[in-house]
Amino acid sequence: MPEHSRVRVAGVDGCRAGWIAVLRVPKIPDTLELRLFPRFADLLVLVPLVDIIAVDMPIGLPDRVGPAGRGPEKAARRHLGQRQSSVFTVPSRAAVYEEDYPAACETALETSDPPKKVSRQCFHLFPKIREIDALMTPELEARVHEVHPELAFWRLNGETEMSLPKKIRSRANPDGLDQRRDLLVSKGLDRAFLDQKPPPGCGRDDLLDAAANCLIAERILMGQAEPFPKDYRRDGRGLRMAIWA
Repeated sequence: MPEHSRVRVAGVDGCRAGWIAVLRVPKIPDTLELRLFPRFADLLVLVPLVDIIAVDMPIGLPDRVGPAGRGPEKAARRHLGQRQSSVFTVPSRAAVYEEDYPAACETALETSDPPKKVSRQCFHLFPKIREIDALMTPELEARVHEVHPELAFWRLNGETEMSLPKKIRSRANPDGLDQRRDLLVSKGLDRAFLDQKPPPGCGRDDLLDAAANCLIAERILMGQAEPFPKDYRRDGRGLRMAIWA
């Protein structure tokens, strides 16, 4: 099959070095490819174009936030049991665009009901959230979908949350990572590909998350994925606020 005629999907995860992506032509095992992109925009213009991109990063930012964050976070947590703490509460767009942590907390307090500060973990994601927010348009939603790895693993695991965490006290949990690797292998991904050393600036968890997101991108392409929540809303710029799985 000519390269330009192949439909490709990508699962993407943010990492210290930029964006780690697992790409493949659906249902063709030997087309798995691992790429690292310094900027998300580089993935959008990759030639040939990637038809479906499933990225673990919030898309669509509300002007105000209610209890437990955006609708997508609330909908995802309902299915994740012990793994629900992996879903951070995303604050308002105004808070996300603050570059100083105290200022972000102050703005978040002013734009949330009840008032709530920003977690340190979420604050560290702000540069990447802003990067995608600057690029996204309603038209681009046909290609770019928000996902979350733990919801992806939940879907791939027969709609059951993973029994082991990826991290313990902020350190990688080898058993939890092996459990996720084995699940991905059972879904047709190559073990050697998943066990390869990640690029500098990326962790093993980043690679496995990107691989899980790739399988969700394939489900989106095949019409087998659904948005969480189903009755999703749009933000002030018209961007869809939903996590797909």
